[in-house]
Formats: sequence, C-alpha cells, structure tokens
Amino acid sequence: MNETRDVVVVGAGPVGLMLACELRLAGVDVLVVERLTAPDPTIKAGGINAPVAQALDRRGLEPSLRAAHDAAMARMMELFAKPKTPAGPATSAVPTAPAAPMRPRAGGHFAGIMLSADRIDTEDPAFADLGPAAESRFVDQQALEAMLAARATELGVPVRRGVEVSGFDDDGIGVSVDCGEHRVRASWLVGCDGGRSTVRKLAGFEFPGLDPEIAGRQAVVEMTGAEDVPRGWNTTPTGIYVYGPTPGRILTVELDGPPADRVTPVTAAELEASFERVTGVKVQISKVISATRFTDNTRQVPDYRKGRVLLAGDAAHVHSPFGGQGLNLGIGDAANLGWKLAAVIRGRAPETLLDTYSRERHPIGAWVLEWTRAQVALMRTDPRSRALRSVVTELLDTPDAATLIAKRLAGVLHRYDLGSDDPLVGTATPDFDLADGTRLADHFTSGKAVLLDLTDSPALRATAAPWSDRVEILTTKPAQPREPLSLLIRPDGIIAWTSAAPHALDGALSTWFGQPD
Repeated sequence: MNETRDVVVVGAGPVGLMLACELRLAGVDVLVVERLTAPDPTIKAGGINAPVAQALDRRGLEPSLRAAHDAAMARMMELFAKPKTPAGPATSAVPTAPAAPMRPRAGGHFAGIMLSADRIDTEDPAFADLGPAAESRFVDQQALEAMLAARATELGVPVRRGVEVSGFDDDGIGVSVDCGEHRVRASWLVGCDGGRSTVRKLAGFEFPGLDPEIAGRQAVVEMTGAEDVPRGWNTTPTGIYVYGPTPGRILTVELDGPPADRVTPVTAAELEASFERVTGVKVQISKVISATRFTDNTRQVPDYRKGRVLLAGDAAHVHSPFGGQGLNLGIGDAANLGWKLAAVIRGRAPETLLDTYSRERHPIGAWVLEWTRAQVALMRTDPRSRALRSVVTELLDTPDAATLIAKRLAGVLHRYDLGSDDPLVGTATPDFDLADGTRLADHFTSGKAVLLDLTDSPALRATAAPWSDRVEILTTKPAQPREPLSLLIRPDGIIAWTSAAPHALDGALSTWFGQPD
C-alpha cells in the first residue's frame, strides 16, 4: 500500500510530537511513525527549562503546563508529608518535613554540586519577562509527551505505533519511506528517533564525538536496607549517587567504563550491585518500577540536514543526561525547524531557509555537549579531579557563579547569531501583559509571526502589510509602560528585527518569510 504525505516524522516522543504539531498547525500534511507500541514509561527528564515552557505557552498550552506542574508538586508534597516508617520499605521512609517548593529560577545542580537558592540573584534581568510559563517547569517527560500527544490528536496528526522504518530512498525531489508494510512518499523525512536513530544511520550522517567512560543507572524501586543512606547527590570514593528526593528513586554513576550491556532490561540484582559499589551499603530491591542505563557518549552530527532528510533531538546529538538538557534541546530543535519546514513546503520561503536550522541549532547543541562533558570531568574519582570539584563547589557558593549557572540551567542566555549587532536580535521575545487583557504570548497560537509595533509607526505597518497572511501586526499597547521599541518576532518566538534599524524591516521580512503573494 502506498500513500503520499508532505512529511514523515520518525519517532513519537516529545520531539517528534512537537515537530508534528508545529507542522500541522501550519497546514502541513504530516505522518508520525513510531516503532514502540506504547509510550516509554522509563524514568527520564524531570522538568523543562524556560525556553521550552515559553514555546509551549505560545501555542496555548500554558494551562496544561500549569496543571501538570501543580499535579507533580501535589504528589511531591503528599509523599514528603508521609511519616517515616523505620521498619518499612525505603519507598515510605521519607522526611516528615516537606521539601521547599521548586522555584523555576533557583536551585538545580552542576555535576551534582547543588546550587543554594539564596545565592542566586532572581532579580537578574535575564529572568525578567519570562511570563507565567516560567513558573510551570516541574513537568516530567512523560507528562510532556502525554500533553503533546493530546495536542497532536486535537490537530489531527496521525500517529502510527508499532511501525518501524526499514529503509528509504531520497531522489532529490522527495523521499520514499518503507514504514512496515507501507511505502510512504513524502517531500521530507525527519528523524526524531533518538540516540540510536535508524534514520541517521540509514542516511549516512557522520556522528563524531567522544566515546563513553561512565556507567550510569537510574531507577525507581522498592527496597529495604537504605534507611541510613544520605539523600540527595553524594560523592563517594567509587563514584556518585543520588537517593531521592522522591521515594525509591536511585541513581548511580561509576567511572570505570560504560556498561557492557545496554539492551537487556535492568534487573534488581544489577541495581543492588551498583548501589553497593558506590555507596558501600547492601540493599535488597524487591521491585523495579522503572529503570534505565545511560553513559556519557557524546556525539553530534556536523549538519542536521542531508538532502531531504533532517534530524532533531537525540537523533542529532547525544550526551549524558546531567543537567536534564536533552529534552529541552530536542524541543528547541523542533520549535526551530517546524515553522521553517512548513514555510518551504507551502512555497512561502526558499529551501535555503532550512540552512538556518542547523546554523542556529548546532551551536546550542555543541554548548550542551560541552556542558555535560564538564560535569563528567568533575565527577571523576582521581585526586586531581576531586581537588577541582572542591574548588568549583566553593565557587558555586558565590552569588555571581551560582546566578550564572542558574541562568544557564534555565536556558535564558541562549541567542542565535542572526548577523545583527543588536543585542535583542536572536534572543527570545519577552512576554508581558497587554492593555486589552491578553499577553504577548497569546498572539502566537496560530503559528504566525508577530510585528509588535510599540512605536505607533504607520510606515512600519505599511511595510509589513504585504506579509499580513503570515505576520500578525499587533498595535495593542502594553499594560505597563515599556520602551517604545517595535519588534519582528518569528513564529518560534525569536526576535528577528527591532526598530533600532527601521530601514531593515523589509529585508528581515523577506529573509524569514519569503516574498509576499
């Protein structure tokens, strides 16, 4: 059976679903195929950063984000409110005092070195105007995937599970994809199929980087014998481990090479042995609820596009999970690529627009890889690395260092190089209340760009008028006084132009949105 689509997206994780939603919102006929028959329940990322929260907010998902965040916090508070049961399993042996509420601009860790919230300057300008989405970041990967799956259903995106891609042919004008028993003809193929990407391998992308040197295991278990084990991130002579904060959650890091087996399910015996090697405590695990292995394999494709095949998320870059950057990085890829690919498919932009996808996202991915490599270096057990860890721990107890790391963790320092000296160009748009009762973020739900005219300039509005089918011209004033600066904001929330260079508006419009009809 053959069928035709504009785009085939391989992978129905959060990245693939986010990309599919972006494409469908722009009117693109997209099909998602996924080899797994059901969502992966394995414990993964526990939260999202500010750019991801804002990207979802711009598509009208802030209420869903807030509900997921509040539900997670309620579960956490309920667990911490339970009394200790010394004779019971470790899953019920939790502190009687509730944990401090998670603050989106405070806390976190670097290589397991905790940041003290009172050292972080939350009044730093980088934390300003993030909007209400920035307060809803305690959203784990499973909750985010469910949210995006519901959104895909709402938009009419077909998601076919239990379908594995076995091959494809890129003839330069389209791609014929073998999807199980079906062959699908598409204009474009996008691999969002994870670190062991079939699409990446079949397309022949280079994947240079560093081989792994650690063996990590993360799990949620029921166990006994850990009642006296310190909670949180801990360093030992043989590695690093995490116990908690949620009951039964354990993580071990051993630095004597990657695990020999990455395929078979993680067993209770394997977790018990690793936990004992790192902590020195012998425990008994009666039930493995969720478990996974990980390494610090660090690789990135040189270019995210090869012909009519593109990659996003872990298919394009892999690294250790420290800092929880992988999910955020992948959603950022999808938000950047979606509107551009849609514009090319709909004939509203030349194919060269896709060159900006890799040009903008590759440096962000490279930074994340560097960030995770540095954390692994600080986790090593040799005397020199432990001395360096001691120095970095002292530095992170200072306001300047803690604030910088917090900003990096929050993702608020990301900026694309769009060839402008204007410090605002290439950064994410602020979010703020408007006089008509809406927020700026509310005006991106259709997937269009926005020209925000705070200078009340008829000339600027006349220049943008020919692009009104793809750029919303917004003249509503802010609820509170702001600098009278006009902004051209791409569909992904990135500022592409400001009125500091008024005569460059038509060039920016044609660069990002093609020629008007």
